[in-house]
Amino acid sequence: MFGALSVINSFLPALKKARGRIVQISTWTATVPLPFNGPSGASKAAMEVFAAVYRAELKSFGIDVVVAAAGNMRTGGPAKTAAALKRAAEGMTPEQRELYGQSFGSFTAALNAMQNSGLDSAAAARRVIELAEQVPAPSRAPVGADAGEMLRVVREKSDAEQDALRLQLVGLS
Repeated sequence: MFGALSVINSFLPALKKARGRIVQISTWTATVPLPFNGPSGASKAAMEVFAAVYRAELKSFGIDVVVAAAGNMRTGGPAKTAAALKRAAEGMTPEQRELYGQSFGSFTAALNAMQNSGLDSAAAARRVIELAEQVPAPSRAPVGADAGEMLRVVREKSDAEQDALRLQLVGLS
């Protein structure tokens, strides 16, 4: 989050001069956070808050701010994520394993499956370029069908329905 803010702030003078556009990459888990995935969702949610603030603060300079909410993607990330999840599971104390082992295992399997079945990176990049060039600029737009579905869920479903979906997605329902 701090790195992205630093880059945005460094380019503000040039963006003001060019009346440019900021495209902030996020993820649907910023709005539909998953169990055991709080830090990742929270960091993206924080960036979305900054995007909304920048959108308001920079409007008078003609600078648009777009949040590109990505869905599941097939990149190098799934292997890294799987390895990190394995390390987390192996690092659990016996008490943690007793309390969370089964749930964490379900989450791990579900997350690995989601990431391995997502959008390919070239298609995602094309969508981000499309958003960067779209007139008028959307304030938020999905990158991938699953992201579109999750953004719809946030608009249309109650908190209780979102909670049920969140548990279902990670195999905990």
